[in-house]
Amino acid sequence: MDKKGDKVENENQYLKTLNFVKLSEDAIIPKRATNGSAGLDLCACIKEDVLLKAGERTLIHTGLAVGLPSHEFVALVFARSGLAIKHGITLSNSVGVIDSDYRGEICVGLCNLGSEDYTITPGERIAQLVIMRVETPTPTEVATLDETVRGSGGFGSTGK
Repeated sequence: MDKKGDKVENENQYLKTLNFVKLSEDAIIPKRATNGSAGLDLCACIKEDVLLKAGERTLIHTGLAVGLPSHEFVALVFARSGLAIKHGITLSNSVGVIDSDYRGEICVGLCNLGSEDYTITPGERIAQLVIMRVETPTPTEVATLDETVRGSGGFGSTGK
């Protein structure tokens, strides 16, 4: 149990349920497109179409809040590959991080990297939410790090 008394699954078990609150009657509880989908589809909770012009950004509401069960979990918001590849619609912050103690509305920052305007419609699947375990180690300053074959080589040091 965590400090609020919520049951937290054993490390070797799966998280069985995920609690959402509808902050708007038009909100859509996320679901997976297939049994094998890692992400839950987040849908636009908007009253009317939103025109996202080429090169512009916008914030789209989902009308949902999520309750992660403990500090051992994080919810990550990822772009939908179909929107990104077909239309250039992706997240403005690459990956959205929803911390375990956040209880506000999930909003999705979208940007149009395409050359054509794109219309976001009410209820449209705009992003995907992936729940993952997270480690929270204590940052510790040390004098040196252990040696590796790669060492400090970066940005192309291992090839193209």
